[in-house]
Amino acid sequence: MVVLIVVAAIVLVIALRVDQDSDALPEGAVPQPAPASLTPRINPVAADAPSPTPDGVRADLTQALANPDLGQLSGEISDAVSGETLWSATPNQPMVPASTIKVLTASAALVSLPHDKRITTTVVAGKAGQVILVGAGDPTLSVQPAGEETFFTDAPRISDLAEQIKKTGMKVTSVAVDTSGFSGPTMTESWDPADIAGGNITPIESLIADSGRVEPLEIDSPRTATPAVTAGAALASELGVDGAVVQATAPAGAQVIAQVESAPLVTRLGDMMRASDNVLAETVSIEIAMATGGRPTMAGGIDAVRKALSDYGFNMNGTVIADVSGLSEDNRVSAGLLDKVVNAGAGTAQPKLRPLLDMLPVAGATGTLAERFATENKAGAGWVRAKTGTLTGASALVGVVQTREGRVLSFALMSNGTSPDVARPALDTIAVALRDCGCR
Repeated sequence: MVVLIVVAAIVLVIALRVDQDSDALPEGAVPQPAPASLTPRINPVAADAPSPTPDGVRADLTQALANPDLGQLSGEISDAVSGETLWSATPNQPMVPASTIKVLTASAALVSLPHDKRITTTVVAGKAGQVILVGAGDPTLSVQPAGEETFFTDAPRISDLAEQIKKTGMKVTSVAVDTSGFSGPTMTESWDPADIAGGNITPIESLIADSGRVEPLEIDSPRTATPAVTAGAALASELGVDGAVVQATAPAGAQVIAQVESAPLVTRLGDMMRASDNVLAETVSIEIAMATGGRPTMAGGIDAVRKALSDYGFNMNGTVIADVSGLSEDNRVSAGLLDKVVNAGAGTAQPKLRPLLDMLPVAGATGTLAERFATENKAGAGWVRAKTGTLTGASALVGVVQTREGRVLSFALMSNGTSPDVARPALDTIAVALRDCGCR
């Protein structure tokens, strides 16, 4: 073994000396090819790409639209450059949107709040060694230790708060939590309490960690029924004190001894849309309400989303918002409204809405579309970007697609009254038909 190592070392030294002393290759050596030169480039969409016609779209979609698996279908397809409606089917009919209602929530936030807005979670000093963890409405706060992955992008950490507290030298005896940032009910009447253990929701309090996930990195993890107390217990554990957390209200003017900031609004909205996180959607709506003079309640969040979109020029007539996450089966939204909102983001006239496109899952690649368009309807992979929506008997797909000729189209497709197992592939087939579409 030693001999082999020495021989290898000698060969290496000789090779290095040849390289250093001469440009000539040793006799019999094979010349190495020149390194490949790569120039990464993203080609912009051409504004003058051929535009489909309504007749062409209708003709090219005939077969896909005839699929009985679509159930009761409502939809609208529009040109992103001109805004022209190219096809529609009962576009003003209110339908169960499921999670595609998050398109409205994200858009309301984009037109109402600074895109770089952050939320600050603080710890203040209480009495007799007690520290109070004050919730400000950021459910991306994480219990994950420093250096470990978090579910949300650039999430603030409870461990960071603990380190700041330790550096003060304060002798901590207990932890309390302050949830006075939000008020009112923490669950809507239309939510099933079983959805907490089912991994869909947690009570909406102003202090939540990891969107209430018991397993912080698992998207479908069961949620805690006591999110604020659970977050407080995580801080107590980091500080090595009694985990019997109590509720308290931070005294006016209390000394802030630790604080962490959320990621910017656009980052949080991107996580909300790609993971379809219901908790984040609900808290974002309350964030809008608080910033625009509304009530810090779930009902206030609903009102704030509706008002923001209405004030921005979208027709909200017939829209019923029971929650802003889409978990409720009582929501009613038209395909026409959803298409017009996405179309505004895809065009050039509404720069505040432009980030919406980056938040949409990419077919066959990211978020809730990662597993779709991967085996069936492969032609749409990478070209379709859309928000998904799924409830029992309700499926929806809302987003944009680039045709083979380079034209960007917006679309909203909503199916009610049939199983998502068959409706989703049928909706995907329509999106692929648009991708393949010349439609002239």
